Amino acid sequence: MIKLAENRYGKHRVRVVRVKRDRSVHSFEEWTVDVLLTGNFLDCFESGDNSRIMATDSMKNTVYSLAKDTTATTIEEFALELTDYLVKTNPQIDSARVNITGSPWDHLTVDGVAAPSAFVKKGGEVETASVHRERGSEPNVTAGLENLVIMKTANSEFEGFIRDVHTTLPETADRLFGTAVQAQWAYAPGRVDFNAARRTVRNTLLRVFASHSSKSVQHTLYAMGKEALESTPALSEITLTMPNKHCLLVDLSKFGKTNHNEIFVPTEEPYGYIEATIRREG
Repeated sequence: MIKLAENRYGKHRVRVVRVKRDRSVHSFEEWTVDVLLTGNFLDCFESGDNSRIMATDSMKNTVYSLAKDTTATTIEEFALELTDYLVKTNPQIDSARVNITGSPWDHLTVDGVAAPSAFVKKGGEVETASVHRERGSEPNVTAGLENLVIMKTANSEFEGFIRDVHTTLPETADRLFGTAVQAQWAYAPGRVDFNAARRTVRNTLLRVFASHSSKSVQHTLYAMGKEALESTPALSEITLTMPNKHCLLVDLSKFGKTNHNEIFVPTEEPYGYIEATIRREG
């Protein structure tokens, strides 16, 4: 017997720029929104009956319409509002998931003064939020950040690892440590100040990375995640992904020079990949 199994559909990469001009200092926000719905869509798949299908173009327009009227100040709040609207106005669906990435912009500073209506984009870092709302249940809210590129030039070593016939990597007590952090955290049930939580988590990750005496990427990753949970009670767990962005020491001996950990060549591939989830228990 053949039958339809798990399925979902929606609209991906709905790009939105929201500008607030009702104040002397404008705000500028850039979001990319994904919408996914689940429900009893068997007839659509098997017989082509679309009577229970919300057009994905309508989902796109819903995003734009709600973005115009929303009072949300964070991507988490907007995702909560959008999933609530979709579930309430579409009795045919069982659940709605909304994922949002936000590209942060700052006011452009000229001669030390922030321009009220000019902006500059922050590198490649993005903010993320995801809300999954099942009918009759409380929403599940996660958030995070991606491509937080950081580097330290001291307090980083890698020694005492397994050596076998394939090992060529030398041990070192002084190496560069670069990574592009991806973090995703889950919020515990209850009311959350999303802006404050995000600021605290990000600042904590950066502070621990900068100050930690690292024996390995794993060692520092755990310290960062542990401190993020300790400093932010609203979080129930955090997952950190920290690829090791290698910078390899250049051999300058052929030029009659000694390289005292000063000249490196950055490499893109291959790279180490370290990921872990740190969770509250008890």
